[in-house]
Amino acid sequence: MKELRLHGRGGQGVVTAAELIAQAAFADGKYAQAFPSFGSERMGAPVTSFVRISDNPIRARNQVYEPDFLIVQDATLIGSVDVAAGLKPSGLMIIDTEKKASELKLNTKAKILTIPATKIALEIIGRPIQNTTLLGYFAAITGLISFDGVKKAIEHRFPGPIAAKNIASAERAFGLAKEAAHV
Repeated sequence: MKELRLHGRGGQGVVTAAELIAQAAFADGKYAQAFPSFGSERMGAPVTSFVRISDNPIRARNQVYEPDFLIVQDATLIGSVDVAAGLKPSGLMIIDTEKKASELKLNTKAKILTIPATKIALEIIGRPIQNTTLLGYFAAITGLISFDGVKKAIEHRFPGPIAAKNIASAERAFGLAKEAAHV
């Protein structure tokens, strides 16, 4: 079983991102579970969501304390929230920022990757909602879910033109990750 924790702020689609990842895994024939953890439940407040993916039924119902993967949708949380808490040393953290990983000064032995997801979302979707962009990047980097699964999850969640823009944004991030892997 692989576990993922997502950090962001209310209104950024952190809960939706977790649900989409779980739906993509399900579309790929895997077992998945997604659930949020809210604080003050207001726009802009820190929000955390969790995802579990497995080839076998998932019986765990607790929060994810030692994730294999982290997605940080809002880099301004770094410093005010310990986003790296519990991340396995062999884990991977993906952060939406235009900065380099070395500039973020995170205390972790895990691999840190950055992507300008908000910038991509603004260019393609026209809004700073970067969850589907990060979903495409996560799929490419980890291979835990397929891009076909990502596409099916987005199409299931959003209507026609909105789905098309979100898929295009996810596809751009997926392509950037694949390009970087070949450099």
